[in-house]
Amino acid sequence: MKRLGLILTMLIVLGCGSYEPHDERIHMREQIRSDTIESNIVTRPIAHAFSDLAGEGLEITNAITRRNDAGLLVLHVEGYNKSYRTKRFRYRVEWLDESGFLIDTKTTVWLPMSAMGRSPFSFNVVAPRPEAVDFRMDTRKWE
Repeated sequence: MKRLGLILTMLIVLGCGSYEPHDERIHMREQIRSDTIESNIVTRPIAHAFSDLAGEGLEITNAITRRNDAGLLVLHVEGYNKSYRTKRFRYRVEWLDESGFLIDTKTTVWLPMSAMGRSPFSFNVVAPRPEAVDFRMDTRKWE
């Protein structure tokens, strides 16, 4: 019994590491790349359970704005889903003028987005008017 406990402890400790690809542009999904402790068919449920217990979820890694050829502000958002499960969420972008006031528009609505487990995600949003100089973004659970 002690031996089984020791083996499970070792699997858990070794399974907490994560596989990082050498080139960020290439993403090897589970069941394609070589097995690791966290992706092995026997230990995968344990790693997924600990991911859920740790509350791993979405992380926004970058938000960049630029003007397009039409003079409209474009927001490019990049992120990463740290969880093993696909996360579905909604986001809303509100556009602000140079005084920091909200620009009233019909395009300020909650939009759906999905991010697959252990994967990067990104999306673009274009301001409705050239007066937009800044933004405010909010997210919520997709229900």
